[in-house]
Amino acid sequence: MPHHIETHHDQAAAIFARTDPWHRLGVTVRDRAFTAEEGMTLGHLGGWDVRKAPLTATVLTDDGVTTLDAPGFATIRDNPFTGRPEALGVVGAGYQPLQNEDHAEFLNHLADQSGAIFDTAGSLRGGRQVFITMRLPQSLRVGGVDEVDLNIAALNSHDGTGAFRLLLTPVRVVCANTQTVALQRHQASFSVRHTRHAKAAVAAARDALGLTFAYSQEFQAEAERLLDTTLTDAAFQALTESVFASPDPDASPRLRAAHTERQNTLAHLFHDAPTQQTIRGTAWAGYPPWSSTSTTTPPSARRDPDSARAVRLLTSDQPARVARQTLWQDS
Repeated sequence: MPHHIETHHDQAAAIFARTDPWHRLGVTVRDRAFTAEEGMTLGHLGGWDVRKAPLTATVLTDDGVTTLDAPGFATIRDNPFTGRPEALGVVGAGYQPLQNEDHAEFLNHLADQSGAIFDTAGSLRGGRQVFITMRLPQSLRVGGVDEVDLNIAALNSHDGTGAFRLLLTPVRVVCANTQTVALQRHQASFSVRHTRHAKAAVAAARDALGLTFAYSQEFQAEAERLLDTTLTDAAFQALTESVFASPDPDASPRLRAAHTERQNTLAHLFHDAPTQQTIRGTAWAGYPPWSSTSTTTPPSARRDPDSARAVRLLTSDQPARVARQTLWQDS
């Protein structure tokens, strides 16, 4: 599934404040932010005990089974739903796990410093990645009319594929898709390697987030520039056609229908969405349709190769990335 939220039967390892995410998974805490402790308990993110174990290899020979030591270590956690240990990834000797509790503890300190509040948290790809975001206390108002929230997204991995990262971003991370958009579109960031010094380095990140308000001003200036730039219907259509080429004449009816539906959806978001009322006709209005959450994959599309290819375009970050680059360059 494109959201990649970790699920177990009818439960999901995720928690959100006030507003349900598009995928309708996890727990939503109504009318308030949640605490770090609630993120660990209600979001099924606590008690994982991420740890390392030596790797071994099993060899079958005529003499029987031989177990050999292998270079590297496996990262292992206790599954939050079953309690059973499971492997997450392969790491080196210097890798030091950073627990989800450590992840949240840092953000708790950050909340005391900045006034930011917990907004989203979740487990992705079977526990291999974890996100926790905080919403900054003040929103930007582009052109005096379009309100934009800024978020601090803290991203961690337990499989050795990435560092602990802090991003300042206007994107509300609720799934793998929005995490990708946040990683693509940010200006302030701080990374911490998974070593024995990681906890001390994470504490030092508070100084790096002095970039917060500088980025707020920079983002607002950039958005104001897009707001002052005209984007005609023809230009928006040309943009969609440059990102999503028309299907080949011999493409399946399902693929052609998916292409038409996608173009109509983008056009509707640009022309008719209520949130565009005060910014219609500007390059700033051309940005939200591309950063909106993509649709889920219907079962019929998963069975049809042509439709699956179309859905991969819909659910990947490539179209949004190309559109963002085009809009900012053209303005």
